[in-house]
Amino acid sequence: MMTMKYTLTQDRELSTQIAEAIREAIMDGTLMVNERLPSENELCERFEVSRSTVREALNRLAAQNLIRTQRGAYGGAFIKKVSFEDAYPNQMTTSSLLLSMNEVSFETACEARFAAERACIPLSAKRCSADQMATMRAEIHRQGQEGLSDESFCTSDITFHKALIEGTGNPVLNFQSSSAIESMQSLMNMITYSARDRAVIIKLHTAIADAIEAGDAQKAEAELSKLADYTITLADQVREQRAAKKA
Repeated sequence: MMTMKYTLTQDRELSTQIAEAIREAIMDGTLMVNERLPSENELCERFEVSRSTVREALNRLAAQNLIRTQRGAYGGAFIKKVSFEDAYPNQMTTSSLLLSMNEVSFETACEARFAAERACIPLSAKRCSADQMATMRAEIHRQGQEGLSDESFCTSDITFHKALIEGTGNPVLNFQSSSAIESMQSLMNMITYSARDRAVIIKLHTAIADAIEAGDAQKAEAELSKLADYTITLADQVREQRAAKKA
C-alpha cells in the first residue's frame, strides 16, 4: 500500500480519492483479504492529509463493506472478504436510484427486467433445487390467499422470481439478475398493482413453475413472455385510466 503510486488532486474531495485508492489496491491484489491497513498516522503521511480526512475515507470503505475494524493491541482496519450477500443492498440501492433519477420508461424497465430473467431460465430448468421449487410453490399458494394485501402480494411476486433466478445455481448470475429484477419489479408493481388480476398472475406463475420443474426451458420462457405481455397491457390500462380521469 505504501509503495502504491497515487497523487491526490484538489478538484475532488480528498477522502473520496483516498477511498478510491485503497479500493483499487484491493481490486488489483496489492491489498489482500484480512490484511491490515496502514495505521491512520501512516495513511496521513502517505497522502499528506489530516486524520479527519483519513477517517472519512475509512468510513466510506466500511460503508461499502470493504474493510472491518478490530480493537485491541492487534487491532486496526482490515480488508474484509466481501460476500454477494453483503454487496446486494448496495446493488439494489444503485439500481433503484438509476431507475428513479433517469426516468426510465415503463417499457424499458419491463424489457430489461424480463430479459434478465429469461436469460436465467435455461440454467434454472436444469439446476433448480427442491428447496427453490418449494419456495416458488409456497409463494404461488400465498398469492392465492384471501385477504392478502397488495403490498404482501407484490413482495411474494418478487420472492417467486428471485427463487427462479437462484435456481440457476450461479452466484454471479444470481447477484446481477436478482438485484436488477427486484428493483425494476418493485417499480412496475407500484404502477400496475391496481389493475392486475391476481388470478392471471397466479396462473402464469404456476405454468412457469411447472415448466421449470419439468426441465422445459422453452415452455418456461414462453410463459414468462406471456407475463411480460400482460404486464405491458396492465401499464397501458393504468395510463388510459389516468388519462380518462384528467379529461
